[in-house]
Amino acid sequence: MAYVLVPKDLSRIKTKLAFNLTKRQLICFSAAAVIGLPAYLFTREHIGNSAAMFLMIGLMLPFFLFAMYERDGLPLEKVLKNILRTRFLYPRVRPYKTENFYALLSGKEAEPIAEPKKGRKARRKKA
Repeated sequence: MAYVLVPKDLSRIKTKLAFNLTKRQLICFSAAAVIGLPAYLFTREHIGNSAAMFLMIGLMLPFFLFAMYERDGLPLEKVLKNILRTRFLYPRVRPYKTENFYALLSGKEAEPIAEPKKGRKARRKKA
């Protein structure tokens, strides 16, 4: 008897439009073709077939990555955005601080539990 495998998580199923590709993949592949093919056709006479082919591959590769790469259910641009935020925009050291509700009621300032650790450079300057 024939059977069909049904995935456990139905939210991971994506609708396919044409050629068994999603809308995102169709858009990215079309953009890659629009950029890469004319670049190859116009440059192969001047720089040769091999160099024009490598140029075309280099121009089309980012579009293929944006179309196909997915990590933990997130597309490539969201993964890159998260990497940029954690590496460059947000502070590296995040000291642990609490907001003590009872200290606010009593009028006292809440004291942080732990001081941020200082690196070797800060200790050298003291000595």
